[in-house]
Amino acid sequence: MDFELTEEQKILRKTVRDFAEKEIRPITAELDEKQEFSYEIVEKMANLGIMGIPFSDKYGGGGADYISYIIAVEELARVDASSAITMCAHTSLGASPIYYYGTEEQKQEWLPKLTSGKMLASFGLTEPDAGSDAGATRTTARLEGDTWVINGSKCFITNAGTKISGIVTITAITGKKEDGRNEIGCILVPKGTEGYNIGSHYNKMGWRWSDTTELSFVDCRVPKENLLGERGHGLRQMLEILDGGRLSVGAMGLGGAQGAYEMALKYSKERYQFGKPICSFQVNAFKLSDMLTEIELARLLLYKATWLKDKNKPYIREAAMAKLVCSETMGRVVNQALQLHGGYGFMKEYPIERFYRDQKVLDIAEGTSEIQRIVISRTIGC
Repeated sequence: MDFELTEEQKILRKTVRDFAEKEIRPITAELDEKQEFSYEIVEKMANLGIMGIPFSDKYGGGGADYISYIIAVEELARVDASSAITMCAHTSLGASPIYYYGTEEQKQEWLPKLTSGKMLASFGLTEPDAGSDAGATRTTARLEGDTWVINGSKCFITNAGTKISGIVTITAITGKKEDGRNEIGCILVPKGTEGYNIGSHYNKMGWRWSDTTELSFVDCRVPKENLLGERGHGLRQMLEILDGGRLSVGAMGLGGAQGAYEMALKYSKERYQFGKPICSFQVNAFKLSDMLTEIELARLLLYKATWLKDKNKPYIREAAMAKLVCSETMGRVVNQALQLHGGYGFMKEYPIERFYRDQKVLDIAEGTSEIQRIVISRTIGC
C-alpha cells in the first residue's frame, strides 16, 4: 500500500492552502456576519482553476483525479465552510450530472462555462416533503410534444440564487412505470426560463455566506432534449451523484476538523493558567491527542473511499462511512476545541465559534447521519 500523495497532489494542497489563508481567511468572518455572497472569492477560485478539478480538460476541467478534488475541498474547509460548499456543490452536485449523464451536445454547451467558474450550477433534489426520502419528489415534468412542462418546488438549494447562477438539474416525476411506481427524471433547467422562480434566501445558522434558496416551477417549459440520460433512469442517476457528493461533504468535515484542531493547539500553547500553557495539563494534552487521532482516522477512510471511486470500484458503503465519520469527527473536534478556548470560544471574535455553527449541517446535508447508517446497514444485509 502506498499512502504517499503524488507531487501534483502535494502542489495542489499547498496552492489551495496558501490561497485560503491569503484570500479567504481575512474576510470570511465579515462575510459570515453579513450573510453576503462573495463573488470576489468565487472569481478568485475560478482564476485558481479549482471549479472543475475532476472533469476532463476537453471541457475546460482540470483533468485530475477525484482525490485531488477532495484535497482542494478539504483545504478550503480548513479555513471557511462557505467557500468549500460553494465550490463542492457546484462541482459534485451541479456540474457532475451533466458530465456523467449528459449528451455530448449538453456537455459542450454547459461544462466549459461551469468549469471556468464564470457560471454556477446547482442540483434541485430536496423538497418540503422529500428530504431523506428523496424518491418521494412531487415535482412533475409532463411531456407536451417536444417540451417538458415542469411544476413543483425545491428547497435548501445551494448556488441557485446568485447573479452568476446558470443552471439547475432538478429531479421530477416524468410518468409512471409499468409497476405503478413513479418514474423520475433529471432535467436541466437554465436560469431565466419562464416559470422558473427563485424564492427567498434562508437565514442560516452556518454556511452563512453561501447561497441557499428556494425554487419553484410554474408551467416552466424546457426542451425535451434537456432530459439527462435515458428516460426513467433519473433515480439511479440521483443516487450515484449523491455518492460522489458524500465524499465532498466528508472532505468538508475533515478540513473543518483539521482547522478547529489547529486553532485549539495554537490557543492552548498561548493561553497560560497557573503559570503554564494550558496544553501542558494532561487533561488538555489528551484532548488534543484524541482530536488528532480521530482526524487521521477520518482522513484514511475518506481517502480510501475516494481511491475506490477513482479506480472505478464499488464505493457506496465506503462513501457513506466516510461522510458519517468525517462529519461526526468534526462535531467532536469542534466541541473540544471550543471547550479549550473557554469563555473566549463563546465569542464571535474567535473563529472557533463559526466552526461550531458550520459543523452541524454536515450531520444533515447529503443524507443525514441516520441515512448513512441505513446505507451501510443495507450493504451487510440488514
